Amino acid sequence: MRIHQLFMKRMPMVTTVALLYLNCVAPAIAADSASYRGLKPDQFMRRWLVLKPIPAPNKEGAPDEAVQEQAFAWDLLAAQGGEARLHPHSGLKVKAGDSELEWRLVVADNDIVDLEMGSNAPDSAEAYAWAEIDMPARRKGLLGIGSTDAVKVWLNGKLVHENLAARPVEPDQDLAPVEFKRGKNQLLLKLRHTRGASAFCCHILGKAAQANKLISAIFNDGDPASLQKLLSEGVDVNSRGKSGVTAYQVALLHGESELARFLADHGARTNARMPPAEHIVETLFGANIGANAPGAAVLVAQNGRVLFKKGYGLADVPHGIPITPRTQFCIGSITKQFIAAAILKLEEEGKLSVTDKLSKYFPDFPRGDEVTLRHLLTHTSGIHSYSEKPGFADRVTNSLSPDAVIESFRNDPHDFNPGEKWRYDNSGYFLLGRIIEKVSGKPHGDWLHREFFEPLGMAGTGVHCSGAVLKQEAIGYQFDSGKFSNAPNWDLSWFLGSGDLYSTVEDLCRWNEGVFATKVLGAASLKRAWSPVRTEENRDDSSDTGYGYGWALSRFRGDQEISHSGGIPGFSSFLLLLPRENFTVVVLANSQPGSPAAEPGRLAHLVAEVYLGQKLAPRPSREVNHSVSAESFDALAGRYDYGDLILTVTREGDHLFAQLGPGPKSEIFATSETEFFWKAGDAQITFVKDKSGKVVKAIHHQNGQNLYAPRLEELAGAKIDPAGYDSLPGKYDYGEGKEILTVTREGGRLYAQLTGQPKCEIFPKSPTEFFWKDADARVEFVKDEKGKVVKAVTHQGGKNCEAQKLSD
Repeated sequence: MRIHQLFMKRMPMVTTVALLYLNCVAPAIAADSASYRGLKPDQFMRRWLVLKPIPAPNKEGAPDEAVQEQAFAWDLLAAQGGEARLHPHSGLKVKAGDSELEWRLVVADNDIVDLEMGSNAPDSAEAYAWAEIDMPARRKGLLGIGSTDAVKVWLNGKLVHENLAARPVEPDQDLAPVEFKRGKNQLLLKLRHTRGASAFCCHILGKAAQANKLISAIFNDGDPASLQKLLSEGVDVNSRGKSGVTAYQVALLHGESELARFLADHGARTNARMPPAEHIVETLFGANIGANAPGAAVLVAQNGRVLFKKGYGLADVPHGIPITPRTQFCIGSITKQFIAAAILKLEEEGKLSVTDKLSKYFPDFPRGDEVTLRHLLTHTSGIHSYSEKPGFADRVTNSLSPDAVIESFRNDPHDFNPGEKWRYDNSGYFLLGRIIEKVSGKPHGDWLHREFFEPLGMAGTGVHCSGAVLKQEAIGYQFDSGKFSNAPNWDLSWFLGSGDLYSTVEDLCRWNEGVFATKVLGAASLKRAWSPVRTEENRDDSSDTGYGYGWALSRFRGDQEISHSGGIPGFSSFLLLLPRENFTVVVLANSQPGSPAAEPGRLAHLVAEVYLGQKLAPRPSREVNHSVSAESFDALAGRYDYGDLILTVTREGDHLFAQLGPGPKSEIFATSETEFFWKAGDAQITFVKDKSGKVVKAIHHQNGQNLYAPRLEELAGAKIDPAGYDSLPGKYDYGEGKEILTVTREGGRLYAQLTGQPKCEIFPKSPTEFFWKDADARVEFVKDEKGKVVKAVTHQGGKNCEAQKLSD
């Protein structure tokens, strides 16, 4: 429920963009062999004759990669007439190297053909796949190919494509212009296998698929060179996606004016009619959300008028209940703006002040004389967030009284001194929820209902109570390994004031409209709520972005954005307001973690661009400054504290790369010696130097927000004999067996995995002290007087947590 998680989700380092204008794939035609009577556009070929596995010839002393590349260049079917003249049939036995293999018919049950090399396949091997296509007439086309590792393609004996890349398979990774003759055409693929799965896919791209390739390049690369490559491969610049939009129109909506000019210069029609916005939104949600899976509701409004609202997918999958605009979702941290507004309204009534000390309401709270309500509202109190404590996810499934929740964190050490930094904090808003109850003499839900929900007509909104049954409630799900399952059922009594409300897209639209029209708060209170907090960390920031009282403040394509995300297991939400346009988008989803394509914040901003894209300011054009010396990159390399994760910046030759946590590494490009940008997404980073010229922090700029990331001390790994690791592996319990640190050894490396988190390598600082590279954390293994490891102590965020080692 951290607001910075929204910020991180939109970072380009972890980019998987399922796009706006996606096209559906037509089903494959039936066939009795690896022969096809013509090919329909977008129909993946699922029937092939396959020959596998052929061990790569081994040349003694040659490196593995050299062997593989050499083998891939050799014609392994020379004894059968050669790759260019091949015409096999099912059951044909052939000699390939030292092996006798047989061509077999493989029929895939989906678009990806799994070669199923088998556990006994050599680490370096080749395979062939062959098919015959009978075309009624000569025809040009664009072949879309995806493969694990390297691939070669022949059409009628002519080599038409070759790529030696190593990669996981995805559709249309490579494009090859082809021309089929009238009559029978032979298509042969040669595929490299290097450990793990081996698979491929192949089809002729239709117009919508071609449009999607161009659109993907606009979103993912933002680079004319990528568009030029696609056009040179034969992609039609005027092809339309399923919603009817062209790449040129998408570039206009997305604010990429330079790319729009490039497409226009290369033949894009600039006067084509733009499809209706509601049709594009319909396609966007329909393409990214399955009809028989958990989904989302969306509402778009402007100047008090609803422009679009609809539900997609199912609120209750087993019972087939569809999502509608009146479906009730848990909204997580969107709750915070209701609590902030309640505090300000009570202040307007003279019943409290945001300058009040916390000790006025909780007299014995540690450091209560230093913390004000303003600190709680702005996440600057330094009070440690109870939801970040080890084992929290296991405890939160049971109800707990408000006083017991406060007792669970009241004595935790502060993360920092009040007002010193900003750190998202559920503890602060839980205390605010209780303060509303103390001042009003009513349960906070009753007060919110009387003062806000009833006057605004929000009949579908309230506090979620365990065991209560709502008339139109969505069930929460989670998406993992490509499938959905029921999410953990958290008891929201743990989130009084910080995330315990449920609502609908219609009600949240009423709320946005009421707030904007000053029906909820007076103009002076609203101005304070929408003013970013300044701390010692960012006191020099003069922008209007950051965090106010319960609202996140940013810039979207030049316009002020007032928004907030929400997320608890099973539910994800985003509420957006662009005040200048009086424009609201609400997206509520009943899955968290959810499918990346259906992330509400991403969808909400895409919807905003569909309606307002040509009114908003264009995205700035950034050009690489090639005069910046690569030697200057050395001063920037290091680790930067992004909160929960570390951004690692490294130099590789003449290139600079950035990697957030365990995510993928992405190149960043210089506009000056201290300013860089990612080509994918609206993200930049500024490296800040002190008076001596040493880089001390980075400021990450993305989607109108700034994140301040201090540079961390470099941790040099010690040279330790891996034999000393033998006593360290095992399970370490942080309490009641609910959160376990599992330590394992793999050869000369040590790994640690916390319950529910990925396994990460840890590096030695000493024989008993290790650190993570992608998080500002370390672990110390403690031995008893006999030299036996009995516990582990983790150090992170200024806190130490002990975990007893469990017996084997």
